[in-house]
Amino acid sequence: MSHFEPNEYIHYDLLEKNINIVRKRLNRPLTLSEKIVYGHLDDPASQEIERGKSYLRLRPDRVAMQDATAQMAMLQFISSGLSKVAVPSTIHCDHLIEAQVGGEKDLRRAKDINQEVYNFLATAGAKYGVGFWKPGSGIIHQIILENYAYPGVLLIGTDSHTPNGGGLGGICIGVGGADAVDVMAGIPWELKCPKVIGVKLTGSLSGWSSPKDVILKVAGILTVKGGTGAIVEYHGPGVDSISCTGMATICNMGAEIGATTSVFPYNHRMKKYLSKTGREDIANLADEFKDHLVPDPGCHYDQLIEINLSELKPHINGPFTPDLAHPVAEVGKVAEKEGWPLDIRVGLIGSCTNSSYEDMGRSAAVAKQALAHGLKCKSQFTITPGSEQIRATIERDGYAQILRDLGGIVLANACGPCIGQWDRKDIKKGEKNTIVTSYNRNFTGRNDANPETHAFVTSPEIVTALAIAGTLKFNPETDYLTGTDGKKFRLEAPDADELPKGEFDPGQDTYQHPPKDSSGQHVDVSPTSQRLQLLEPFDKWDGKDLEDLQILIKVKGKCTTDHISAAGPWLKFRGHLDNISNNLLIGAINIENGKANSVRNAVTQEFGPVPDTARYYKKHGIRWVVIGDENYGEGSSREHAALEPRHLGGRAIITKSFARIHETNLKKQGLLPLTFADPADYNKIHPVDKLTIQGLKDFTPGKPLKCIIKHPNGTQETILLNHTFNETQIEWFRAGSALNRMKELQQ
Repeated sequence: MSHFEPNEYIHYDLLEKNINIVRKRLNRPLTLSEKIVYGHLDDPASQEIERGKSYLRLRPDRVAMQDATAQMAMLQFISSGLSKVAVPSTIHCDHLIEAQVGGEKDLRRAKDINQEVYNFLATAGAKYGVGFWKPGSGIIHQIILENYAYPGVLLIGTDSHTPNGGGLGGICIGVGGADAVDVMAGIPWELKCPKVIGVKLTGSLSGWSSPKDVILKVAGILTVKGGTGAIVEYHGPGVDSISCTGMATICNMGAEIGATTSVFPYNHRMKKYLSKTGREDIANLADEFKDHLVPDPGCHYDQLIEINLSELKPHINGPFTPDLAHPVAEVGKVAEKEGWPLDIRVGLIGSCTNSSYEDMGRSAAVAKQALAHGLKCKSQFTITPGSEQIRATIERDGYAQILRDLGGIVLANACGPCIGQWDRKDIKKGEKNTIVTSYNRNFTGRNDANPETHAFVTSPEIVTALAIAGTLKFNPETDYLTGTDGKKFRLEAPDADELPKGEFDPGQDTYQHPPKDSSGQHVDVSPTSQRLQLLEPFDKWDGKDLEDLQILIKVKGKCTTDHISAAGPWLKFRGHLDNISNNLLIGAINIENGKANSVRNAVTQEFGPVPDTARYYKKHGIRWVVIGDENYGEGSSREHAALEPRHLGGRAIITKSFARIHETNLKKQGLLPLTFADPADYNKIHPVDKLTIQGLKDFTPGKPLKCIIKHPNGTQETILLNHTFNETQIEWFRAGSALNRMKELQQ
């Protein structure tokens, strides 16, 4: 499975056996997604299988955790009382490194500031059999692609961009930490049977068009919730024109359309990448089982999209949402019309989405042309290598120096500004400005905590060209630049090798193997720590309906997990539930006053911060509920967005609709994610009302719950609330959380 785990093997024979059982039962051609998912069923002979309805019990091959979410995942695993993980698992230190001045200094500073957390993760990994990738190793998804992903793998990761591994033909799914604990505990993992959206690619990429433009186009078509409950499966003759890392880029950003994951069929581009990254034996084995790693002819997709790559133009999406798609040729005119700042303050390339060798090479190809005419970037420019291997190789092959010569700063091998880990100094908070990135998300305030930063996402080569020109109005396909000699010139479309001609330079060794004998290993959590806190079990359901719930906040409009549990400076508290709960819903807009982090206390009638109001209610025994809008919980997989409301006394979240990962995370922590049977009922509830949720004594799958709305004037009205709980998830609610239920079953 990996050269880091010599005793763990790929079981294509079991995958084949399970696929044959299911194919015989369903008696129809299977999509690639179905082959891999159903090939990992715990009981393929009797599992109910209906797309969009059944809950599948699956046996994933491995687990991967990034350091921000691994803290809570490992704290929950410790609470489970188990002694060792049941499947190969890894921790990757990439989220806690803040971008300030450059790679080496930023990394040294991060190691000093986060020493307590890194020590906890390293010792917990050693104690429980989890591999540990030290800070500086690189971004989790790039390391998985380089070392752990393979065609046909079922991998779950505690980060929403885990689908990156679909570029190597795996089903890689982002989850919350409690889901990871299930898999690490050896318990079958539940997933609602996904629908399958097919994207047929024809033609071939050329010129300035890149793999990033495929997903930017798809995001514009499907929107941020169009992929919810589905796997996006790319296929067709156009696939072979895309490199393996390019396919990973497309799958990575599939998280922005709400998809469960995305996947490409096994082909020669994947074989080439496996061989170049030292896994030729896996490629040879995949060749033997190739029929199971591609879709069956004639298979059925629930929705089909066709894209001619030969006609695809470079795109740039934003601001404030990743599905607002524009061709690069048109974004300048749109920006002028909308009043978006045209001057680009910063261009940022890299991130888990676009930091491959090919990405850096194409950006360097653009940079070389500008340098040849005496130009440097008009905008500030940063470069984030995806891994230590990428950093070392682009240094060796000269790409890094070319990008520095253009005016760029090479940051640490980490997430950095993509997730808000950016100590930005060139603007003041509240200053209206534009940045362009090769990242995946551009929610309000995500990169720099400034709500007036207009962030756009595009390919690394387009970022580089725009940073040279310094304006959104520049179209590199048609517009000219002026060199220092006064002569006009046009940038040629970049060309670069998808993989180095020689071997990759592995750089520094940053991996810690778990010891064979961990009996003497201790994991210490200080009771006075401000960064780490052992977990206390949540209270069990009292067997009664939820009466007179106070509305903490009625949210207006988009409410992502960034709004519910902000990242950036709050990342340092990801292992301390009580401290991080001080960011609960501080970014959500209160419909009552149109403000963020300002809600009415129903007892004192004073307006104050959301976390303070929640703590007041908890102290006084007042249980509360949140009312949300469409696609509530969109974005990151962070389960803190579910842990925090539970910790501070929340009992239910009622919305028009949920994002998949967040809905599951809420269930795992014993909360009730409920949706209006009639979305118009959202308008019937006012922040000053109280709610009673009835029917919990007879809580059954598929049966709506009643909600009585009690208005201050004494009148009442009743509405229905839908839910997607199955029998297992109802047991989580009754036990108080999925972890509580796990302990009950152990006992």
